[in-house]
Formats: sequence, structure tokens, C-alpha cells
Amino acid sequence: MARTHPWITSLLLALTGLTKGAYASEAAPADQTLYPLGSQPAFHGPEAYFTGDVAVQMLFPSKPGAPFSGAYVTFQPGARTAWHDHPAGQHMIVTEGIALTGTRDGQVHRFSTGETVWCPHDVDHWHGATPERGMTHLVITGEQAGDAVHWKEQVSDADYQAAVARTRMPEARYAALSSEQQHLVLVAAFIANGEKAALSQALAAALDSGMSINRLKEVAIHLYAYVGFPRALNALGTLMGLVEARKAAGIKDSLGAEAKRTASELTPIERGRAVQTELVGRPVAGPLFDFAPTINELLQGHLFGDLFARDLLDYRERELVTLSALATLAGAEGKLLSHVGIATNVGLDAEVLGAWAALLRERLGLPAGERADNALKSGLAAH
Repeated sequence: MARTHPWITSLLLALTGLTKGAYASEAAPADQTLYPLGSQPAFHGPEAYFTGDVAVQMLFPSKPGAPFSGAYVTFQPGARTAWHDHPAGQHMIVTEGIALTGTRDGQVHRFSTGETVWCPHDVDHWHGATPERGMTHLVITGEQAGDAVHWKEQVSDADYQAAVARTRMPEARYAALSSEQQHLVLVAAFIANGEKAALSQALAAALDSGMSINRLKEVAIHLYAYVGFPRALNALGTLMGLVEARKAAGIKDSLGAEAKRTASELTPIERGRAVQTELVGRPVAGPLFDFAPTINELLQGHLFGDLFARDLLDYRERELVTLSALATLAGAEGKLLSHVGIATNVGLDAEVLGAWAALLRERLGLPAGERADNALKSGLAAH
């Protein structure tokens, strides 16, 4: 058993040569103390204590009268701590992603953005990310007589995979989605939330299933209209780098057909207006478009007239992709609700949409899953 000083501070001692006295003031200040983000040491988790890619950003040290420290710890997909315990306990609050934590008796908690797990003193446990996506949590670790953690052996791959399996939602919950639809949902969601490591994994899984490179390109091209050029370009760059790495490793992915515009004698505006009306179920007008008519011209001429005229994704697939992206975005609930209505208009029924929401909750966590669930409850009730 490895006994250490406060668990993050002990790593700093090894990595930076700091002493506890140099790091934490010995006398409580008379005034409040500001610790600007980035002002405290940051480092990668040592292999002795972690499996996979882990980054630690200290937030504040323990102090006399306040025997606890805080840090953001970010785990890339599949990364986790070794077994350890805390003599004074620890709070773990997820700030992004989905976390797993397990104990020696086989209990596993899965907790998502905004949720907290309290680990009591002297309980052997580990914590980390799911295999599909990264996770960041804020840890607040107590200290008892200068002691905050006892590090133990690494968590084996078998134990980690068994813990993952225990927290999995039954696949029957989203079986109404085809395998390809599931890949489209996850790729779109990770394009929208900007998690490159998770996106790379989702893209690799889609390629492994036989989906073409050009179909995956089309998802990013479609989504630029909803999440902006920066994330669409980042997604295309991630896909390009992944394809090149797979080619170098001897993996031959299908390029697939190039996207083509379906033939029409209508102008883009005319065609887009017709597509918009078909998708929404009525001509689109209202005070917002009276206030800014140019935005509707762009929607009709470019989004519905140009993007929806491309043939690599059909209307149902474009709506699944759009719904998945909007569900990841806080503040887009109104647009998400409107696209639930469009999704039903193009033939995505309640069973398929329920499976879509279940998959998002399983792989993206509570915020996206709850936004999807809430939009479905309101949207399906209105139809």
C-alpha cells in the first residue's frame, strides 16, 4: 500500500519537486484568496497511478483549517485511476461527460454532467471514463493528518470491461435504430459537442461497420448549418486524419459514391421553399422572418435548397443527424422541439425516436438525454 500526502499534492511532489510548505500557506489569510484558473500546477497522471491519458489541473491546495484540495481531472476514453482509498473521503462531481466508479464488492456507479458521488473514507475504489468518450470531474479530496490517498494496484482491463458492461443499457432499448442509424446519431452528436477523441472513436466504429468515407463527410457538411463551420471543419479534419492513420495501418475503408445534387428545374430558393414546406408541413412564416427576411432566404436557398438536394443522406437521416446535434446544445431546445415535428413528418415514428433518445442518454449522458426525452414528450404529444 502506498501512503502519500494529499493525493494530488503527492503527485506534484514527484513531478515538480514542490514541497507541501511551498505549495500551501502555513497561515490562514485574513482575506479571501483567488486562485485564477491555470495559476496552479497542471500535469499528466503518472502511469503508476493511472491507466490511459489523464490530465490534472489543480484548482486549490489544502490549507490549515481547510484540510481538503480540489482539482479538475480529465480522462480520455477508457482511462481510469488505479485502485485507491481516501482516509478522509472524496467528492467527485462530473463537469463534462460520463464517469464510472467501482468498488471492490463489484458495485459500479455511472454518473453524468452535474451529478456527484461521495466516496467515504477507507473505501477501495477507482474512477474513470467510459470507453467511448472522455470525462472531466472536479474532485474535492479530504486530508487526515497530512494523508489523503493510499494508492494500490492498477484496475485490470477485465475488471474495467466488466464494470462497463454492468452499467450498459440493454441494447433492445435502441434496437429500433438500424446499426447505420446508430452510427449517424453518435457521429453527429460528437461533431456538435466538439469532443474529438469521442468523435474519432465514433467515426472508427462507423468505418469498421462498412459506412463509406463520403457518407461520413456528408454528416459534417450537413451539420455546418447547425453547429457552425469551426466544428464541421474540425470534424472533417478528424475524419481525414483517422482515414490516413487507418490506411497507414493497412485498413482499406470504402470511399463510396460522391455526393450529387438531385436534378431540378427550380431555382435554389424555389426548391428550398418547397422542401421547407414539405418538412415542416406548412409554409414557414412569422414575426422573426418578417423582422429578418434574409435569414429565411438563406434557410430556403442554401440549407433546404442546396444541402437537402444532396443525395448521400435522405431526409430521415438528415433529421436524425440534426436532432442528435441539437440535443447536445444547451439553449437549442426550441429548435430541437421543432425538429421532432419535422422528424415525424418525414416518417421517423415514436419507436425510432424513442430509441434515438435512449441511445443519446446511454452514450452522451444526462443533459443530451434529458433534452431529447423532453423534446419527444412535448413534440409527440403535439402530433
